[in-house]
Amino acid sequence: MRAAVLGAGSWGTAFSVVLIDAGTDVRLWGRREELCRTITARRENPDYLPGITLPESLVSTPDPGFALDGADLVVLAVPSQTLRDNLSAWVPLLPRDAVLVSLMKGVELGSAKRMSEVIREVAGVEEDRVAVVTGPNLAGEIARRQPAASVVASTDESVAEQMQKACHGPYFRPYTNRDVVGCELGGAVKNVIALAVGMAAGLGFGDNSRASVITRGLAETARLGVALGADPFTIAGLAGLGDLVATCSSPLSRNRRFGERLGQGMSVAEVLASTRQVAEGVRSCEPIFALAQRVGVDMPIVEYVVHAVRGEMTAEEMLRSIVTRAAKSERL
Repeated sequence: MRAAVLGAGSWGTAFSVVLIDAGTDVRLWGRREELCRTITARRENPDYLPGITLPESLVSTPDPGFALDGADLVVLAVPSQTLRDNLSAWVPLLPRDAVLVSLMKGVELGSAKRMSEVIREVAGVEEDRVAVVTGPNLAGEIARRQPAASVVASTDESVAEQMQKACHGPYFRPYTNRDVVGCELGGAVKNVIALAVGMAAGLGFGDNSRASVITRGLAETARLGVALGADPFTIAGLAGLGDLVATCSSPLSRNRRFGERLGQGMSVAEVLASTRQVAEGVRSCEPIFALAQRVGVDMPIVEYVVHAVRGEMTAEEMLRSIVTRAAKSERL
């Protein structure tokens, strides 16, 4: 089986390692020719995974046509807000029967569409040609071949099983799931919650504060998921709780680190200028909040993160606002 991985950032590169170790041939596309040459020649991605040795068989290329030629799996690993433009350019190059796989964890600005919905719309494919890989998968740990589990979701069980086989290896265990909605929402909302947890950490608040935000963030995710037809058990699994815990707890998490810097007094613009990597929650918080408003779901943490990202609240005001809201039953 051959896979084209489109996106040579940290997760695209790490997942290329997973695929190769599971016996899948991989061509990794990157936007910058110099980085692609370095990956192929030095067996390292110094910009995103410095110090980690990549497989000898990994080929990286700036030519999307070469990457996509003969691919059975097209793995999309670009920032979520660039997916539409990138995929529009790649559509003429897509192999006719390839499965399109999303590694992205975001919701599109403007349309408030999940990534699988954007893929289907832009590529003009049915939902049974699309799969989603999600879960507690911090790229640096995966690239170092540390044990991890994940979820492969598709409305077509056979497609999920095909993708499962392509990435199941000695340290990476993927489970199948047909609940694409729940899996995608779990992955997108947890980035926003991780921003809030990071802000709490940056302010010096302790474990009680962080645990409270994580738990209530899970409740918000579940409410939105159920309103949109997701299975609540998905939110309690790897794609929901598992990913939320990893992203909110780990210093490797881009969204948590971003939130910490906001909590320490930096502005959004200052944090953005200080890093090359994308914190998806910063861009996805607005469309997730819009989606919640559309279906009448209360998501106060997401709402207050939106205000903080806009500069309408400080990090401390955001955390205090969550705590001082009107008291109610935990089930609400």
